[in-house]
Amino acid sequence: MTDTNKPEQKEEHHQTDFGFHQIDEDRKVDEVRHVFDSVAPKYDLMNDLLSFGTHRLWKRRCIREADVRQGTKLLDIASGTGDLAIAFAKRAGAGNVTATDINREMLTIGQKRLRQAGVPTACVVADAEALPFADDAFDVVTVSFGIRNMTHKDRALREMLRVLRPGGRLLVLEFSQCAGWLKPFYDFYSFRFMPWLGSKIAGDADSYRYLAESIRMHPAQAPFAKMMEEAGFTEVTWHNLTFGICALHVGTKPDL
Repeated sequence: MTDTNKPEQKEEHHQTDFGFHQIDEDRKVDEVRHVFDSVAPKYDLMNDLLSFGTHRLWKRRCIREADVRQGTKLLDIASGTGDLAIAFAKRAGAGNVTATDINREMLTIGQKRLRQAGVPTACVVADAEALPFADDAFDVVTVSFGIRNMTHKDRALREMLRVLRPGGRLLVLEFSQCAGWLKPFYDFYSFRFMPWLGSKIAGDADSYRYLAESIRMHPAQAPFAKMMEEAGFTEVTWHNLTFGICALHVGTKPDL
């Protein structure tokens, strides 16, 4: 596993969100890393329990939309424990998929699962806001349930655009804004049930409280689509999944 994650020196301390709280920008990466270090051992189990398995259906939709074929060069950002990377590597073939995550603990689990699945894949610890890859290197870039945790989403989107070849596509699978009628039930589930289950299964209510708060702080479907367009993507669309609890955004890097 390669580690290219190098902390940047910053002279000014700007504020950013960490859930519902404001913290110095230069603290967010470490705070997010701490959350995922804590949840990593039970991450897959908790995903199944919290979503009642629905996250697997959302990921299947992303896999279908990506339309990965033999030889497709794909970068999976925020790859975590490797669910999508495994599926993509089986389709793209050996050496065509690269998995990255800023969290070493999560990516170590993902790398082990990739090997167990018979698809050894390059795994790189890297910050999505400063990707260590050449321009125009990939046909497809994916990021699932990770972009809401990034300090500068606009910077990360520009990096994703940079490493895509002209005509390449970005797919962002992320929690989003649910239908209005569902909101009271979803709020109860998010702020009461999620932390409670986190405390019982993972021994960590605070991390799951942060994850619920981070979902609410992420831009809704239309504003996020606008962010993608402002970063340089064209043909930006989104698909609401499970009444908008999750959304899949797709954008294309313009041809030269």
